[in-house]
Amino acid sequence: MNKRLTALFGVAASAASLCQAQTTDRPNIILFLVDDMGWQETSVPFYKEKTLLNQRYRTPNMERLAAQGVRFTQAYACAVSSPSRCSLLSGMNAARHRVTNWTLKYNEQTDAKDKEITPPDWNCNGIQPDTVRSQHNRHLTTLITALPQVLKDNGYFTIHCGKGHFGAQTTAGENPTNFGFQVNIAGGANGAPASYLAQEDYGKGDFHVSGLEQYYSKGTFLTEALTIEALKALDKPIADHQPFFLYMSHYAIHAPYSPDERFTPNYMTADGQGVFDPMLQAPLNKQEINHAALIEGMDKSLGDIMNYLEARPEVARNTIIIFMSDNGGQAINIRQGRANYDQNYPARGGKGSALEGGIHEPMLVSWPGVIKGGTTNGNRVMIEDFYPTIIEMAGVKHYKTTQHVDGRSFVDLLRNPKLSREREIVWHYPHLWTTGISEKDGYGPTSSIMQGDYHLIYYWRYDKVELYNVKQDIGESHNLAEQEPQRAAKLKKRLFQQLKYYKAQYPSRKTEK
Repeated sequence: MNKRLTALFGVAASAASLCQAQTTDRPNIILFLVDDMGWQETSVPFYKEKTLLNQRYRTPNMERLAAQGVRFTQAYACAVSSPSRCSLLSGMNAARHRVTNWTLKYNEQTDAKDKEITPPDWNCNGIQPDTVRSQHNRHLTTLITALPQVLKDNGYFTIHCGKGHFGAQTTAGENPTNFGFQVNIAGGANGAPASYLAQEDYGKGDFHVSGLEQYYSKGTFLTEALTIEALKALDKPIADHQPFFLYMSHYAIHAPYSPDERFTPNYMTADGQGVFDPMLQAPLNKQEINHAALIEGMDKSLGDIMNYLEARPEVARNTIIIFMSDNGGQAINIRQGRANYDQNYPARGGKGSALEGGIHEPMLVSWPGVIKGGTTNGNRVMIEDFYPTIIEMAGVKHYKTTQHVDGRSFVDLLRNPKLSREREIVWHYPHLWTTGISEKDGYGPTSSIMQGDYHLIYYWRYDKVELYNVKQDIGESHNLAEQEPQRAAKLKKRLFQQLKYYKAQYPSRKTEK
């Protein structure tokens, strides 16, 4: 009897050991998402050559990550925050999930007022977990099986840190834990911080960042506080030998440009003036100094996470890091230089714009043992592709979702760097983002499609298209619509076929009274 018990315990112990080994062999995954970071707002070049903007910014840890992994030079997202983040969590194209603009308050659209165009009745309450039952949580929304829920159901410890911006205030989607995150650090309905400064309690009102009260008296900059809390949260799954998914979603580098005094001196002369900037041909002003310091503080956070991993070599060897931004860099004239021309140069436009400056993102991936460091990949990827990609990285083969997943995994591109494939992308923004900006720079109600080397933009207000060869003309300064009418007509037809497939909502023109 004792021998049988001993044998049974031995088998059980072996099975438990095997189970733990299989669990710990699954890669840890860190998705490091930056807010409002343009593709040129880094010292890492994502263009065919280094630019003057690359020389302005200090991002040594992005350089370090690039040296360990691959740079994607054609990574794309939506033009504003909530659509990208909802696509990331759901794998759906924004036209399908219909959270096509940024969200905040329950049942309140955030569109700028317009005399001619009425936006559709879009899902201004964001996305919601498919477990919700109340009508309150099912109104003007899309129900989804969220990425972290799939990972959690398959053995991952899931951590959300920073900006959420998935669902409107008072909805289930306001709280990231309802999407399958086991830990939520400072995430809510707000799409920006009211302040990055602890001495201001990280701001007041709708954009207050909550859950970090212990840092108020310490003077800890918001980016740093989030990083400290994220690293604390990693201790548990590592101690438990459980694979983890960390969604490190910084509020940086979204406005307001609070001064991070750890880094502002790097952009100032000894007498306190801004350093001379070759791009602007002028000294950096206060806003640009603070903006550059925000970027460097974000980069330090990345470095702190990498240092944490490297202090635990067995964890570092089994951790994938993905770096991405949620939309293009801010390019309306709130800092310095020419609006829509300097901030994302050589691309034109910026956040909120259908042009390259509004949708082109800096993206890096490190995967020890799989990706060769210091490489570049020119294949096109889109924000909804992250959903199936991360699930495949986690080794999850069988899962069900409430929603239709539009994203396409790019794991094959990571495993086979010589692979080349076409990725058609459709954007849909039937809104006026803000007032006082020119629609000739890609703003206003638009839909667009990128196929091959060409980008076609349809302007709903004017019923006109623009066509650009973005391979030859990244600044989208030469409209080819009249020069190549057949190509323009073909792409416009394809765009509307896809919008119909996604069941997209269209804006309408107000009737005269």
